[in-house]
Amino acid sequence: MANQLKMALVDSIIALHGHGWSRRRIARELGLHRETVGRYVGSGSSEAKPANNAPLGSTVADNAPAAGPSSPESGIDPSKPASNAPPGSPSTAAPFQAVILQKLDQGLTAQRIYQDLSREHGYGGSYYSVRRLIRKLGAAIPVPYRRMECEPAAEAQVDFGRGAPILTAEGKRRGTWVFRIVLSHSRKGYSEAVLRQSTD
Repeated sequence: MANQLKMALVDSIIALHGHGWSRRRIARELGLHRETVGRYVGSGSSEAKPANNAPLGSTVADNAPAAGPSSPESGIDPSKPASNAPPGSPSTAAPFQAVILQKLDQGLTAQRIYQDLSREHGYGGSYYSVRRLIRKLGAAIPVPYRRMECEPAAEAQVDFGRGAPILTAEGKRRGTWVFRIVLSHSRKGYSEAVLRQSTD
């Protein structure tokens, strides 16, 4: 197969299907295409190995499930009957959008935001709902801009590197070095090209 899913995600598909979830609901909950879910459901458990032996406290990447489908951390309860909500129904994380935006501005990951929502705000939905909402919000969030200021004469940036070659009066080609200093407060700069790298 060209694209292999992570083993924990395959385990989630197999386990949810075993609890009577439809392929459509599994795909919606895990953020996958229905054909992808169907491929692993059709292959049975031979594609998956138990992933319940992962050590507690291990770091999980944002693009992998936070926990197995039957653990309380995952926010998924396979024992509940399949929902009849149509595709595209409002996200369970939508009421917490303002909190999510605030935590994204702090630079927190989707996993950390999900944990904070569950612990501090009583969020009872799944990690995947939070992750999908974050992906949607991410396209509309501008890149943070931080303005750095300093007092006059307190700071300057100095650079020294290769400059453009020049022709001497004798017609010889010589390399140059350029000294550049920029005052951080006023942004005024000074540059000088030299022929040697000595302190003089």
